[in-house]
Amino acid sequence: MANTDLGDPKLIPVIIGCGQINDRAATGAEGMDSLELMIAASRAAGADAGDGVLGQTDWLGIVNQLSFPQLTGTLVEGVSSALGLSPKIARETPSPTGDSPILLINEAANAIGSGKANVALIVGAEALRTAGKRRAEAKAAAAASSGGEEKKKGPYPKRAPVEPEPRHHYGLLTPTDVYPIFENAARAEFGQTFAEAQAESGMIWAGMSEVAANNTHAWINQSRTASDIIEPTADNRPIAFPYTKFQVANAAVNQGAAVIVTSLAVAQAAGVSEDRLIYVGQGAAAHEAEDPLNRPAYASSASMSVSLTKALELNGLSASEFDHMEIYSCFPIVPKMARRVLGIPADRTMTMFGGLTFGGGPIGNYMTHAAACMVEALRNDGTNGLLFANGGYATHNHTIVLTKTPQPAGTFPHNFDFQEQADALRGEVPEMVGEYAGPGKLETYTVLFDRKGEPKHGVVIARLEDNRRAIALVPPTDTQAIERLMSGAADLQDSAGVLAVHDSRNIWSFAQP
Repeated sequence: MANTDLGDPKLIPVIIGCGQINDRAATGAEGMDSLELMIAASRAAGADAGDGVLGQTDWLGIVNQLSFPQLTGTLVEGVSSALGLSPKIARETPSPTGDSPILLINEAANAIGSGKANVALIVGAEALRTAGKRRAEAKAAAAASSGGEEKKKGPYPKRAPVEPEPRHHYGLLTPTDVYPIFENAARAEFGQTFAEAQAESGMIWAGMSEVAANNTHAWINQSRTASDIIEPTADNRPIAFPYTKFQVANAAVNQGAAVIVTSLAVAQAAGVSEDRLIYVGQGAAAHEAEDPLNRPAYASSASMSVSLTKALELNGLSASEFDHMEIYSCFPIVPKMARRVLGIPADRTMTMFGGLTFGGGPIGNYMTHAAACMVEALRNDGTNGLLFANGGYATHNHTIVLTKTPQPAGTFPHNFDFQEQADALRGEVPEMVGEYAGPGKLETYTVLFDRKGEPKHGVVIARLEDNRRAIALVPPTDTQAIERLMSGAADLQDSAGVLAVHDSRNIWSFAQP
């Protein structure tokens, strides 16, 4: 094998195996659970790497899962026992955030580069389709036996009994509720009309659906047009303004993926051919505050910018030198912000897997699928691949490079933590006040919808006269305010309003002209 001038091959990390599993059980309820998917994906990666490699695993990293809470904390033992592994180093991530797979690949590369590991297995899976079907069956059975009536809902979201974050008291409970806050702020910051911003979302998502349509690993093998994606219909109901069902991550999947990182020495001993070796390049990570509303601004991210630019800098590459990219795509605002950092056009292919809507959104494990697809793409064509992962609420950012260009010994271990640089770039975060009555200006907002596509209520983030922030609710009974928010009009940014307090929550109304 070539590349003998790279230094000690025991210290050079390469990816030699990848495996992906889609479990499409007829009803879903009898499908695999998360652990079973992880085992199946690991075996597929082992088969791809070659006989005997998987059994040599001495470093195991598992992306945690949500589908079956009872499995959390048992995954290392479960995977190891099923596969006959005895890893010296093993862990599952504390939570299944979207950056977890790239973090684990970087950590595995560091372990190999420092001589602490020879074969690393990174694996994860989610079986929310199975779990959801089982819960639905149990709920239906309970309802049939109880004969109880559904309780009527009031005009305000139910308050969480004990929650330190004020956003929960206004219905901002999940990423689906929160990311539109960033989207609506960015539209004004980017200087776009509502139509222009929607067209960009449609273009990016249509391109991702085209990739998924031609990827056997993707969950949905059907392409969609831009108008299919952005226009609300019976099959594409509004979720949280301006996002529709086809613009949000599709978590109702049963998917597992694994990659195997070994030293070049192990690859050589296993007889892996040069054209199947994918070298791990250096990565960069940085994070925002965990509270998604505790940000200097909602249209940009210092940590995202640092993660992307530092990864390019460390690997001596420009964005134009990447043949393939995977830009995290839980919601359109993430690739919108990332592409502006990278300076790439909206019509550039930004996924190898198909995006979290069409490829599938297995919570924290999406990027393991993306890494596996990137390995396959680089084996077939091109030299450089960029993987950008995002987790939480545009919170956790981790970028890494995969390449066909041999990386010398000494590249790893390396420090991929660039938090200090991101913190230095971050502006001051305005204080978020609690109950407030008085004037304010709209900074950003969203409108949340029920499953019938009807507005539940609006949420406004307001700037006060002293530049502090307040979060406020717009009740569905204020139809004029809801309609104005849903217009996406250019004059919404900085529009004047009044906050009042009702039932310990702030209520927003637009100031009368």
